[in-house]
Amino acid sequence: FLVSFKMKVKLSKIKALYICFPCMLCYRHISLARNILKPRLQSTLPSKTETKTDERTILQIIENAVENSLILSFGETASTAKALVTTATKPEFGDYQSNAALPLAKSLKLKPIEIAEKLIGNIRLENICDEPNIAGPGFINFKLNKSFVSNKLKGVLSDSDRLGIPRAIKTEKIVVDFSSPNIAKEMHVGHLRSTIIGDTICNVLEFLGHDVLRLNHVGDWGTQFGMIITYLREEKSDILSKNEACDVDIGDLVEFYRKAKEKFDSDEHFQEKSRAEVVKLQAGDLESLRIWNFLCDLSRKEFQVIYNILGVSLIERGESFYNKYLNGVIDDLKKERLLVKSDGASVVYIDNAKNKDGSPQALIVQKTDGGFMYSTTDLAAIKHRTTEEKADRILYVTDSGQSGHFAQVFEIARKGNLGGEGVSLEHVPFGLVQGEDGKKFKTRSGETVKLKDLLERAVEISKDEMEVRLGRECDEREEEVARKVGIGAVKYADLSMNRESNYRFSYKKMLSLQGNTAPYMMYAYARIQGIRRKAIVEEGGGKIPTEIILEHEAEMILGRVLLRFSEILYDLEQNLYPNKLCEYLFELSQRFNQFYENCPVNSAESEQLRLSRISLCEATANTIKLGLKLLGIETV
Repeated sequence: FLVSFKMKVKLSKIKALYICFPCMLCYRHISLARNILKPRLQSTLPSKTETKTDERTILQIIENAVENSLILSFGETASTAKALVTTATKPEFGDYQSNAALPLAKSLKLKPIEIAEKLIGNIRLENICDEPNIAGPGFINFKLNKSFVSNKLKGVLSDSDRLGIPRAIKTEKIVVDFSSPNIAKEMHVGHLRSTIIGDTICNVLEFLGHDVLRLNHVGDWGTQFGMIITYLREEKSDILSKNEACDVDIGDLVEFYRKAKEKFDSDEHFQEKSRAEVVKLQAGDLESLRIWNFLCDLSRKEFQVIYNILGVSLIERGESFYNKYLNGVIDDLKKERLLVKSDGASVVYIDNAKNKDGSPQALIVQKTDGGFMYSTTDLAAIKHRTTEEKADRILYVTDSGQSGHFAQVFEIARKGNLGGEGVSLEHVPFGLVQGEDGKKFKTRSGETVKLKDLLERAVEISKDEMEVRLGRECDEREEEVARKVGIGAVKYADLSMNRESNYRFSYKKMLSLQGNTAPYMMYAYARIQGIRRKAIVEEGGGKIPTEIILEHEAEMILGRVLLRFSEILYDLEQNLYPNKLCEYLFELSQRFNQFYENCPVNSAESEQLRLSRISLCEATANTIKLGLKLLGIETV
């Protein structure tokens, strides 16, 4: 132990430490070295690995402190252990809880409570939390201290745009593929979920600083166009002479599609002509392309009407965009020796996947006639998005029925080196929209509900209910409020559900002023703003007080919930569940109600306390407004 030397240690950002050489060689002496270096380690060691230096949220700060304590307390034995920090389920348990001790009991041959006690001794969070305490068999509870919460809230109040929420430390290029209606068809209720879930995910990712590309992968190519072009040539040639798509209604086009499909299914000669038309279209025949562009323009115009109603922006990049890349995909798969001929078609076999009869499962990428499959287009899209768009992460927001398809496509893309190394390919699945009876959501006549009709009906009901409350017809301003409430109600009802679950569509429930609904949240925001304005007008104020006073338990609880907003957004960034944001906003509104019932604002005991409570009102209103904005919902 007499000779020490300067040695670099790969412990995150520690650059150099003087460490006793025998202690690094002999684990029996590691405790001695750790005790000597303990003060230095506690002040400089951010965590076990580089990826743990992210401390954008309070939860991450506590998580890093627990992981550092694991190393300090148990050395290499706990080097891979997790902090397991979560938000506490009940306020009486504190704000956060770590379950790190329980999984270590077996390997360390100690009781969980003994492990927890040792961990507490090495946790350094004095400026953030009160002294941690142990509950049950070994859970470590953390409760934020008042001064920390007060200071953090002043940061929230001084930044009305971002509420003190930092942008991502490492920004990424993220492609989000969502909405994706089909040309020559109207958008229906099935497109609702993809459109608003995808939009919310984009909003949050953009807010956190990522470079987001919003892509609308419309169905604008394929055999159906040969079918409808042939039908129009034979039955509606007068329409093809029109110069503008606006001269034809989308409803007519949908009807033409339906009749063309009926004829295709019953007339072999029509089938042959339709297939020949597809060949002409793919070969670049000018007249076929003119008609195809006419159909796309008409559909595109109607899609934009829906996107304007929903306030959603996308860049259209349909299937046709990737046509020129399809042969390259086939070449890439050949190069990697993945392509196999099966009954004349080119297929790629999927690892460890079997058909029901036990035969190996394969994905067709090129048909016997040389035509390409939808899967081939998806592979080409992945290649383009990674090599040309330089995407780090690609999200596909589609129904859960396509999970198997994307699992196959992602595997082939990786095996075929079609995507860049390290690019994350993620399917973001969602369930079905059902009627109130739990069955497929349809009109009374049994047809699929058109999305435009659904949205217009929501606004109509919202307006009718407002006029009943007012006892008169709505004026222009009130009609705008009814529009915001109606559209917001449809969005929030969907987003507040776990996206992977089916949900039952009910105008009555989604437009209710009770419970976790958009009208309730919009009313809560307006009410809080009213309380704040009244306090400022009647008594003066509106400035950030020198101190946010958190003496009453309801004040402290509200303050702690306000500080969790960033954690909700960072969780959504990674896990992509918008319902977590809806649940948070509803909880925040409930905590505010408890605060307002117990803590008078205008009649507070002192001027400083009154200003503090006005500021809590402002922070709550700003948080609800920003949360709704990220959900794509306008406040009133």
